[in-house]
Amino acid sequence: MHPLAELEISVSSREAVRVVGASVPSGAEAIGAPRKNYLQKHGYAWGLVVPMLIFFIVFNAIPLLWMIGLSFYRYVLTAGAAPVSVGLENYHQLLTDQAMWGSFSRTLIFVLLTVLGASLLGGLLGYLFWGSAKMPGRRLALTLLFTPMLLTPVAVGAFYRLMLDPNFGVISYLFGLVTGGREDLLSKPATAFPTVLLIDIWMWTPFMTLITLAALASVPTAELEAAKVDRLRWVTVLRRVILPHAKFILMLGVLLRTIDAFKTTDLVLLLTSGGPGTSTEFLGLRLYRLGFDSLDMGMASTVAVIALFVAIGFTTLYLYVLNLKKQEDA
Repeated sequence: MHPLAELEISVSSREAVRVVGASVPSGAEAIGAPRKNYLQKHGYAWGLVVPMLIFFIVFNAIPLLWMIGLSFYRYVLTAGAAPVSVGLENYHQLLTDQAMWGSFSRTLIFVLLTVLGASLLGGLLGYLFWGSAKMPGRRLALTLLFTPMLLTPVAVGAFYRLMLDPNFGVISYLFGLVTGGREDLLSKPATAFPTVLLIDIWMWTPFMTLITLAALASVPTAELEAAKVDRLRWVTVLRRVILPHAKFILMLGVLLRTIDAFKTTDLVLLLTSGGPGTSTEFLGLRLYRLGFDSLDMGMASTVAVIALFVAIGFTTLYLYVLNLKKQEDA
């Protein structure tokens, strides 16, 4: 081979090696480049999510695990002794406690009646306001209707406690005009439970009205107009047109109301403190007394765990029914 040709081949080989060497990054650069691109692409999203995750772990996950673990111990703060592991003894004692079963049954009855009452009244009011878009003063009426929902249960309990006072309460005065004598409705077992029930329904009916309005707003206008052209009865419109579109939002509202009613404590604590006797002692109030009056952390954690699983059961049941209806519609 000619010497000039050999020189050209040598020079071209060196340039190729130099180009390949420049195009292939080192090991650290090859690893760091994808990581840097990932941080540039997802760093902002992780910056928003991580504080929420830390908050959830610190204030939800850790206390939940601590509560579940404490339910297997006998731990009374006033005893001045270290927690003692007792296994399932707390659960066995709770399941054989008649007072516990009484509180649980009253809670279920209260939940059933208050959710049913608030759902029926809220659904009726929502349907009426939905069908009267041109009614004069509609916005003012809705504002006044939603006012009870904005009040805290503590404030509602304090207000009604004063209004039901047998000496100077306005409700007791009006009740006396009808019956001929003032009555302390919160001091009698026969009237204390219905009174608390009616107050809770009054407070949460606006919430179900709002849920109903949101559900009705999801119904397509074209289907409603077609039903009007076909002159369908309102029952048929409700069953064939409105409910298929609105049932998911309505079920969600009923689920939220059920879980919230199951935790009712502050309203009853302000009104009756669970009395007279135990006629209005619900599960949440019993949990409060075990934890803050008796300072029995073990039994209080056991009641809280049972209440948690009952709430999960309610959620699972509603989601199962909703999924079953979706399968039937499909």
